[in-house]
Amino acid sequence: MNTKLNNRPLYEDVADRLRDQIFAKQLAPGSWLDEQSLAEQFGISRTPMREAIKALASEGLVTMKLRRGAYVTEVNRSDLDQIFTVLSLLEGQAAKEAAIKATEDDLNLLDHLHHRLETAAADRDIEQFFEINGKFHELIQQIAGNRWMNGVIDDLRKVLKLHRKDSLTSTGRLQNSLIEHREILRAILKRDELAAEVAMRKHFANGLEALR
Repeated sequence: MNTKLNNRPLYEDVADRLRDQIFAKQLAPGSWLDEQSLAEQFGISRTPMREAIKALASEGLVTMKLRRGAYVTEVNRSDLDQIFTVLSLLEGQAAKEAAIKATEDDLNLLDHLHHRLETAAADRDIEQFFEINGKFHELIQQIAGNRWMNGVIDDLRKVLKLHRKDSLTSTGRLQNSLIEHREILRAILKRDELAAEVAMRKHFANGLEALR
C-alpha cells in the first residue's frame, strides 16, 4: 500500500497560481473572481477552485462579499494604517527577540543579506531590493522563532505585498529604507534588543509615511 503523504492537494497548487496572478496584478484589486470561468481557464472543476479561493480569503488576499462572491482585496488608507500598526508591533518584537537569540551563523547570514541589499540599492534594482528585503525580514522572524507571531506576520505581509513596492518608488525612499535596515542590523549585531525593536518600528513608521 502506498502511504506517501507528500502529494499536495490540487487546491493548494491552484491557490499558488491565483496568488501569483494577484501579486502580478493580472487579477486587479477589486476584481471579481468568477469561479466557473477561472476553473475552465485552469482546466479543473469548480470544487478545487472554490477551496483555493477560500484559502486566499483566509490570507486576506481575497474578500468574500455576501451574495456577491469573491473579490481581490482592495487595500485602502485605513487598511494600510492598521496593517502597518500591527506589523510594527510584531516585527519590532521579532527584531528584539532576534537580537537576543541570534547565533553567530545567524548574524553572518543577516550581514550577508544586507550586503546584497546594499548592492541592489546601488544598482537601483527595486525588484531585487524588494525580494532581498523580504528575505531579511523573514530571517529575523526565523531567528525569533515564534511560529504563532510569524504566521500572523506572513499573512499580513501577503496583503501588504499588493502595495509595498509602491513605497520604494517614492523619492528617496529606497535609500532611506536601506539606512533603516542598517540601523536594524547594527542593533541586532550589537545584541541591543531595545534598539533593534525601536529601529524596526521606525522602519515601519517611515514606510507607511512613504505610502501616504
